[in-house]
Amino acid sequence: MSFPDISAILRSKMPVLRGRLVANQPLAEFTWFRVGGPAQILFVPEDEDDLAYMLAHLPADISVTVIGLGSNLIVRDGGVPGVAIRLGRGFGDVAIDGVQVRAGAAVPDVKVARAAQEAGVAGLSFLRGIPGAIGGALRMNGGAYGREIKDVLVEARAVDRLGRVHMLGNADMHYVYRHCGAPDDYIFTQATFAGARGDPAVIAAEMDKITESREATQPIKSRTGGSTFKNPPGRKAWELIDAADCRGLRVGDAQVSDMHCNFLINLGKATAADIETLGETVRRRVKDSSGIDLDWEIKRIGVPG
Repeated sequence: MSFPDISAILRSKMPVLRGRLVANQPLAEFTWFRVGGPAQILFVPEDEDDLAYMLAHLPADISVTVIGLGSNLIVRDGGVPGVAIRLGRGFGDVAIDGVQVRAGAAVPDVKVARAAQEAGVAGLSFLRGIPGAIGGALRMNGGAYGREIKDVLVEARAVDRLGRVHMLGNADMHYVYRHCGAPDDYIFTQATFAGARGDPAVIAAEMDKITESREATQPIKSRTGGSTFKNPPGRKAWELIDAADCRGLRVGDAQVSDMHCNFLINLGKATAADIETLGETVRRRVKDSSGIDLDWEIKRIGVPG
């Protein structure tokens, strides 16, 4: 399907916009599942000022959706109405100042972990285990291997729906497990993290262990979306899914991974509807078998096909 092309209308309202506006841009290529419909408009801003300018001039009745590296995302088959924003090179810098690491929101988490390691900054190795970029990690309090963003964040920058820039300290993020309490319309653009002095060789060895663990236990070479459901308090989602006899369960070409059953995978021709239906089937079976409601960790956006 396709949406009405409103790019010319938006350009007329934003004469000095520098970023790219693309009408009916397919989004499947930007997601790890490789599924989903188009964005009515995809906007790739040049930098924070360009992003703020666009948001300040965007009509209030046009919705805004942010996508990152697409690692923990399902784009529904009908696509995403309104404007989908994807941060690019203007948000891709990493800088080290002592034991603090400043990174743009588009920087992959693994790149930040590697930059910290090379500079002898310990405490950020867990980012090696989070597939995605810094913006997504900020929004969901991403974590792995015993640490999460709230443990290391100093401050973050964000632009709101009206184009205003905000600085948020750690407490302003109102972090809890896999959730950020900052306003939903804030688009994070940059973050500063604090580590501690460490030996680069020791840090590298720690990151190697994380890599080995992921490769041995997770289907990272498949078309997947990472951890599908949050761990309920005191329980492991994968154990509940396994106990509900869902390991290997399929809907079309979507399958619960045999390697790690809190991962859904696209075997090749799955639709977004297949994957989401499979996830809801798993949730229902777990509820029936354990009485526990699993909450989605994967973000789902857009409209059905």
